[in-house]
Amino acid sequence: MRTKHYSWVALSNTTLGMLLATVNSSIVIISLPAIFRGVRLDPLEPGNVGYLLWILMGYMLVSAVLVVTLGRLGDMFGRVRIYNAGFAVFTLGTVVLALDPFTGGRGAVWLIAWRIVQGIGGAMLMANSAAILTDAFPARRRGMAMGVNQVAGIAGTFLGLVAGGLLSEVNWRLVFFASAPIGVAGTVWAYRSLVETAVRKAGAKIDWLGNVAFAAGLTALLAAITYGIQPYGGHDMGWTNPWVLAGIIGGIAVLAAFCVIETKVEQPMFHLDLFRIRAFSAGNAASLLAAVSRGGMQFMLIIWLQGIWLPLHGYDFEDTPLWAGIYLLPLTLGFLVAGPVSGHLSDRYGARAFASGGLLLSAAAFAGLLLVPTDFAYWQFALLIFVNGVGSGLFAAPNTTAIMNAVPADQRGVASGMRATFMNAGMVLSIGVFFSLMIAGLADRLPATLSSGLTAHGVDQATASRIANLPPVGTLFAAFLGYNPIESLLGPAGALDGLGAGDRATLTGHAYFPHLIAGPFHHGLVIVFSLAIAMSLIAALASALRGRRFVHEEQDAPAVTEAPVTVPFDEGADA
Repeated sequence: MRTKHYSWVALSNTTLGMLLATVNSSIVIISLPAIFRGVRLDPLEPGNVGYLLWILMGYMLVSAVLVVTLGRLGDMFGRVRIYNAGFAVFTLGTVVLALDPFTGGRGAVWLIAWRIVQGIGGAMLMANSAAILTDAFPARRRGMAMGVNQVAGIAGTFLGLVAGGLLSEVNWRLVFFASAPIGVAGTVWAYRSLVETAVRKAGAKIDWLGNVAFAAGLTALLAAITYGIQPYGGHDMGWTNPWVLAGIIGGIAVLAAFCVIETKVEQPMFHLDLFRIRAFSAGNAASLLAAVSRGGMQFMLIIWLQGIWLPLHGYDFEDTPLWAGIYLLPLTLGFLVAGPVSGHLSDRYGARAFASGGLLLSAAAFAGLLLVPTDFAYWQFALLIFVNGVGSGLFAAPNTTAIMNAVPADQRGVASGMRATFMNAGMVLSIGVFFSLMIAGLADRLPATLSSGLTAHGVDQATASRIANLPPVGTLFAAFLGYNPIESLLGPAGALDGLGAGDRATLTGHAYFPHLIAGPFHHGLVIVFSLAIAMSLIAALASALRGRRFVHEEQDAPAVTEAPVTVPFDEGADA
């Protein structure tokens, strides 16, 4: 039964759900070294790179692919029903992940499979939380509600880095077990307290063809882009791999077919006419670009800290995941400071200024990160990532509120799913896009640096040349995971045996590898963050072009059943 306090019950429960879903999307990123040690798998062996990628992206990929379908199912069968089931599925996946009974490749496959199950539950939560809040709150207070919810959502991706570092330091299974009690409590609470408030349309049918086409096309496209970072046929990356090309071309073709299907079926999975609403289309475009740049920033900052800065400052490689999470706290703090405030103020002043201004602030922070040296003074780094967090916080809640306000009530579930798809797809895309750019930057300078650095400490020229010409993705993953790969590269060739004790200690020490890659890494970082700046600026422009404030139910137009009313670009009060 719905009470006068129901809106706050809905806000608190959906916020918990979003926090759990997004924490678990990033908690594995920083815990991978401990997880691979736990299942006794060397992540730097070429054959294990696939395991690493799927553990990293499986959860995010499933979340990106399924949220629209699950949002549509929420519109048809009840948003609360799908959301509650999501809590249960997520919790089941979390518990089983921690109970992995295998080691080696089988242990990795267990983790990949159950991460996908966990991702299905997370997608059910993400697809319907914003729609439940939009139903529960009047338009004048949605910005505040979305602010709290989105702070939990995006802050969760930052908090996951800290939690992963702390928990993996104790035991890798705690990375998953820690979420289980919260998931159980949230599931029970959701089933006992949330009630269905949306009006469901009788006789609704599932668009099976559209659902299959969307899932297949997006999966092929995102997986192919991610696999493009793996070496192929003597090349540093796999963009000439026929399977990668087939995935990209085929995925785009199937998504194009999906768009045609949606215009032909009686009850489509997604009403493409929603994109004729400027607030919806511009907000989602900005969300996609912001998510790509934010995801890429997370990966690059982890590499920077775990692979270079922390070892240079005396931290053992085994301890770098924990400290990387701690040193990234200003990023989370900036988001927590700005997110709720911008959500509340956007109810009064509109979304456009806050969302666009936040993206410009993020672009400025990226520019600042380009100016600091690789071995930076921490206060400079902390200030810049704090500013970046503030920019993300200013953008997130107003943008989400503007998107959800703009759609008809009976389309809120699928609209919330599409919004989450753009955000989650951006995180997956960031793996392929930013790692590819960084690999390209490393390939330009790393071989010469490696060759000269190794020969300077007594390694013979032939061995040094062979190692220097290995695909740079191995060096990049080593830095990402906080490993020193020099010993594993030189050991099998017996190159260490003929070296003096001093040279051997230097090459295998925790400072040599970070010093060696610092210059090439910064060269790659310039390329990567330059793209992040460009993406943030384009996203700010898209956000600024969202038009005047538009709340669908406040319009005088008749109620929409199948297709939304399109909105003139100059309608409403300034946002």
